[in-house]
Amino acid sequence: MDDSSGGARKATKSKLFEFLVHGVRPGMTSGARMPHQGAPMGPPGPPFGGSAAVRPSIPNSALDPCRKRSTPTQPIQQPRPRNTKRRRMADKVLPQRIRELVPESQAYMDLLAFERKLDQTIMRKRVDIQEVLKRPMKQKRKLRLYISNTFNPAKPEAEDTEGSIASWELRVEGKLMDDPGKQKRKFSSFFKSLVIELDKNLYGPDNHLVEWHRTPSAQETDGFQVKRPGEVDVHCTLLLKLDHQPPQFKLDPRLARLLGIHTQTRSCIIQALWQYVKSNKLQDSHEKEYVNCDKYFQQIFDCPRLKFSEVPQRLTNLLLLPDPIVINHIISADANEQKKTACYDIDVEVDDPLKAQMSGFLLSTANQQEIVLLDNKIHETIESINQLKIQRDFMLSFSRDPKGYIEDWILSQNRDLKLMTDVVGTPEEERRSEFYCQPWLQEAVGRYFYSEVQQRRQELELALAMRNA
Repeated sequence: MDDSSGGARKATKSKLFEFLVHGVRPGMTSGARMPHQGAPMGPPGPPFGGSAAVRPSIPNSALDPCRKRSTPTQPIQQPRPRNTKRRRMADKVLPQRIRELVPESQAYMDLLAFERKLDQTIMRKRVDIQEVLKRPMKQKRKLRLYISNTFNPAKPEAEDTEGSIASWELRVEGKLMDDPGKQKRKFSSFFKSLVIELDKNLYGPDNHLVEWHRTPSAQETDGFQVKRPGEVDVHCTLLLKLDHQPPQFKLDPRLARLLGIHTQTRSCIIQALWQYVKSNKLQDSHEKEYVNCDKYFQQIFDCPRLKFSEVPQRLTNLLLLPDPIVINHIISADANEQKKTACYDIDVEVDDPLKAQMSGFLLSTANQQEIVLLDNKIHETIESINQLKIQRDFMLSFSRDPKGYIEDWILSQNRDLKLMTDVVGTPEEERRSEFYCQPWLQEAVGRYFYSEVQQRRQELELALAMRNA
């Protein structure tokens, strides 16, 4: 799944880049090219006739500083590196004008639409997989249990104490049948506890139990071994408690008969109860959070009406620990039989192998680096195409009307200069004497002198008030 999705995205990116750079689209021969290719052309200087720092023919010293707007002092921000620029999907779209000039570019837009659908599909599948992984994914498998014992008869001529006394050795082992996993699970990992109960009359009340219980520090093992002295057949009972993840519970007999479930997880039991409520229409029609109990519910929960949110709390007294697996075995003390083995198959739950593949798909970063590189190349190529489009428009406009274009360009430079130098007014017109012979000039001078007189008057009144005080 990971290889297919990553390969599809990488192939799409490669086709997009190949089309932009070489102009090759599906169905075109390898020698065919898009007509927009050619050597980059443009006017000297910045694109679009970028503004100069100062106006031509006017030195910096000639600009009157008092005519500039006051701007607050701000720290100069360093430009962000180009590699850190955030790329957007819209940056990869060709402008409509370019698509009209180059009809073959429609193939690129089709690939772009396909890439968008592919990304949406992959993202939707990732969300679906995340939701699936939140729920337990289990498979039922067969665990084959091997119970064997060997008998060592007494040897009177033996020098050590163990050899002079007859003894037997019991081994409990097992393995998972048809296990496709690369890492084999240890036998003890399937169980929460293992108890071997020997004949109490032979080994006494203090030595007839052999117990193993899982602890956080317990080491997993492939089997268990018990060795005891004895020369007669021994009846033993094995009690095995499976380690269910998530935990499972045994239902109260009445609840088990009602739901048809013997042992199950808590969430499955609650889901079965809700299904029973919906099937028998026990939900209150006016107060949806309440359940009107039928005679079976009244016997189990001992109330005529209850909130369904109270069910998990009431289930506590109705759920018991699951019964252990009980195996009765006879340990043979026959010297003629060197080893006797009994086999038992136990149903156990293991993680679905598909779960590991899903987790690997979510965590995999395969092909990501190559996809990012192709994406950056596509953005750079689109930027290059836009720059070529700007240069082409400049040349076409200049060729149609050289004089008018130059005049418009000078006016544009003049506006840019005013914005860059924060100049107020029209300095070019103010240099001429005609500017000061206009009809509004007399009124402007009167307003100026009036404002000056008012300002001087306020200053004198303020000084007189301070002197009198």
